[in-house]
Amino acid sequence: MNSLWTPLILACCLLGCTPAEPTHLMAKGPGVRPPVLQRAIPEPLRGRPHPARSTDYAKHLRLLRQRLPNGFTVVLEPPFVVIGDESPARVRQRAAGTVRWAVKRLKRAYFPDDPKHILDIWLFKDGRSYREHAKRLFGEMPDTPYGYYSSSDRALVMNISTGGGTLVHEIVHPFMEANFPSCPAWFNEGLGSLYEQSASRGQQIIGLTNWRLAGLQRAIRAARLPSFEQLTRTSSRAFYDRDPGTNYAQARYLLYYLQERGLLRRYYRVYHAQRRRDPTGYQSLRQVLGETDMTRFQKRWERYVLTLQFP
Repeated sequence: MNSLWTPLILACCLLGCTPAEPTHLMAKGPGVRPPVLQRAIPEPLRGRPHPARSTDYAKHLRLLRQRLPNGFTVVLEPPFVVIGDESPARVRQRAAGTVRWAVKRLKRAYFPDDPKHILDIWLFKDGRSYREHAKRLFGEMPDTPYGYYSSSDRALVMNISTGGGTLVHEIVHPFMEANFPSCPAWFNEGLGSLYEQSASRGQQIIGLTNWRLAGLQRAIRAARLPSFEQLTRTSSRAFYDRDPGTNYAQARYLLYYLQERGLLRRYYRVYHAQRRRDPTGYQSLRQVLGETDMTRFQKRWERYVLTLQFP
């Protein structure tokens, strides 16, 4: 055994944490449907390992022990440390079946770089535990009943009783932060939202239709959607604070459309390469779609969305 790992193993023993067991479970949420058939997908980017060393994890675990509430299980799942107050077996299952499952596939599809820092994933067993511990550990009550990512706290904080979909959604954000820090909110949240209902297509992660579909279809029928050019030009503040109720869904199902036509990973690469001259991603979108008339395309996309079903 490499002696470099000795401090990490000792820290694990002190905390009672164990490596997660391998599994092939998909990330699950309400109404997940069986995965569909493999499509041709571009070769993935090669991933670069997390920069933290075993000694960094050992130090992190020692500090974590000083603030860890009673009744919590800790599981190492680099670049994350998973911490939960469900049964130890259930925490290990979530670490392997959701966190490892998602990280492996997201890195294969998009993200060569891991987050720069070790991040904690706090999985609270119910709404009460989530609210009480978020207040105690981070000093603020959550403004969402599901979960969130805090870059400043280096933590993903989850009410895991609402399902694993939010966890997969939030895992996207620190990877986007590390690989595409200039990414606008529409694409960051669109990609996260796409995978809040996810499964495998071969060894690739795919988004499935989800609960956001019904509201989007109502907005399409009422002719209330902005153009894609308007959506992609939306500032972060406007995306979050002035959302007409469709921003997340419109971004999600635009990326879903690209996915189902085998274009999503290509779009990510093209947009990432052109991000300085195309900060909104709109021109890259036109390029990848091969569209000159985006108004006509949006009409076709809207007709397509109206054919989708959930569940």
